[in-house]
Parts: sequence; C-alpha cells; structure tokens
Amino acid sequence: MASILYLGTENGVVSLKSDDGRSWKIEDHTLEEWSIPKIAVSPSSPNKVFAGTRGDGVWVSEDFGKKWKKPCYGKPGPGKVRCVTLDPKDPRLLYAGGEPIDLYLSDNQGKSWTRVESVRKLPWVESVDYPVPTVEPHLRDIAVDPKDPKKIYAALQVGYILKSTDGGGTWKVLNKDLDCDVHTIVINPQNTDILYIATGGHDCRLGRTKGRALYMSNDGGENWTPMATEFSQEYSVPLTMHPKDPNVLFSTLAHGQPSQWRRPTGAESVVVRSKDGGKSWQKLNGQLSETSKQFAEAIAIDEANPNRLYAAMRTGELYGSQDGGDSWNKLDVKSPAGVSDMKCVSA
Repeated sequence: MASILYLGTENGVVSLKSDDGRSWKIEDHTLEEWSIPKIAVSPSSPNKVFAGTRGDGVWVSEDFGKKWKKPCYGKPGPGKVRCVTLDPKDPRLLYAGGEPIDLYLSDNQGKSWTRVESVRKLPWVESVDYPVPTVEPHLRDIAVDPKDPKKIYAALQVGYILKSTDGGGTWKVLNKDLDCDVHTIVINPQNTDILYIATGGHDCRLGRTKGRALYMSNDGGENWTPMATEFSQEYSVPLTMHPKDPNVLFSTLAHGQPSQWRRPTGAESVVVRSKDGGKSWQKLNGQLSETSKQFAEAIAIDEANPNRLYAAMRTGELYGSQDGGDSWNKLDVKSPAGVSDMKCVSA
C-alpha cells in the first residue's frame, strides 16, 4: 500500500508518493497561483482532498491532487480561506474559516455554502485586532467534537477561542488562562472534554499568561493548564495526535515570531513528543536535532502505518521516522518552500 503526502504551501499543493515510506517522489504540484494555508482529506476517500486558498475559496481534487475544481464556482462562498475542516463523523460537512474572521459551512462538500452569521455578529469578533499590516484578523483553525457534531471550536488569531454547543447558533469566548494567539486545536476522541492547543506565545512574551506555547483543558475549554514548560520556546503551530493513542502528541516549538528567525540562530526550534497526554514532553533527536534554525511547520502521521511520521520544514525540507519518532532521517525529496500544512494517507 502506497503512502501519499499532501502539502499546502505558499504556492499551491504538492502531492508526493512513496511505496515504502522512505523513498518519495513528487507526483504533482498544482494550484500554484494560490497560497494554501490548510488542506483536508476525506477519511473514506484518500483520493479526495480539499484545499483552502487564500483568495479563491475551497477547491477539491478527486484524483490525489492531479486536477482541481472549485465546486461552488459562481455561487456565494468563502473567499480568503485560512482553514478547512471536515466533520469527523459526516464527511459531507465541510467548514471553512476566513480572513477576516468568518465561518462558512457546506453540507455537500463545497458545492454550496452557508455563512454562519452568528460569528460576525459577536461583539468580541469586531474587537479582535491583528497588528500585522498584510494580514487581517482571521479564523485559524476549526475543530469539531467527534462525539457531538454540534460542539464546534474556532481558533482566532490573537482572539482566543470561540465555542458553540448548538452547531454555530450561539458562541462563547474561551479566554481564561490561555494565550490569545491560538493556532491549532486538537480534541481527544476518547474523552472530548480534553482539548489541546498550540499557540503563538503572544501573551507569554507580554507576561500575561503562565504558559508558553502549548496548553491543555480537561473541561471543554473552560480552564487551561500550560504544557511543555520544561522548554523555553514560546511559539508553536503543529500539534498532532497519534491516531491510535491520544496520549501521544507531537509538536514543534520555537523562540520568537517568524519575523525574528532571520537572526543567525534562526528559529531555535525543537520537535517534541508527549507520551502521557501532555504532562511531560521530550525533545526528538536523530537528524531533526540538526534543524534548530528551521521550523517544522507541519507534522503528519500515516494512519495505516502509525509508526511512520513526517515533519515538513517551512523551507521545504522533509524528514521521516519509521519508529514512532524515536529516530529521524532527511527524505530524498524537497517540497517548494513556504510549507503551511501536511496530511498523510495510504492508498
């Protein structure tokens, strides 16, 4: 069974294929005219992949990323997309988060969209200010409770988290004891009250929170506890959970914001793993230990072969592990730079 990697980059989607998880070949590089912040793959159809474009809505490929179409062409829908998420129980349901902050829902895999008006009506959303001239406040990630699809979490860039328990009818702001710059939300599928987040460390650098980059909640986001404080780094993006064991988590940590990584020491990053549900974390070594100047923007696990892990550097270099992250080697292929997301499937 072959493994497929889908990478979202600043210049399109890159599809790679391997028969053994070690030797890889770039099969296709498509949608090159668009920045692709996030991609989503149908859990039942690994050939079907959705790409959120930062300017032209959500596109879909049904042939492993060779050809693409915009299923809602000519109809209202999201424009500048920052994240896409499939409902874990009903793959017909597709969510898209926008820039500026906006949320869209499709019940037919992107052929038509409904704007979730309740998000824009929140006074909180109007108050979110993102201090970067080229980027507006945006919805960075969406997570849907696998046991209760009406329970939705939306990560806001420097705006904390929105939570709905009625399918998006109403929302609550979760802003207690966590960093405001939420990048990634992960839900424990066995106990969906347990949440994990990766953040940009905005409030940490300002001395406003006890944590650094990573946090966990045991009560559906009402309260948060810092994780990985044994490391000094305060910035993170990827947060990946083992598909068979939710106590095993992977992340990347860095010092400072990306604009600061031009310094001689770069990102000063580490790739880390927890085997106890986030209580403790260890730095991963192998050839990954040689990449501290770079930043592993995405970490993916092959669900059919969960001992196989892949880390994609922002600069395009790819690393793989065959033993659950204990050792790593640089792959014999490189993606175009500007990697923002990565998914792994078997086909």
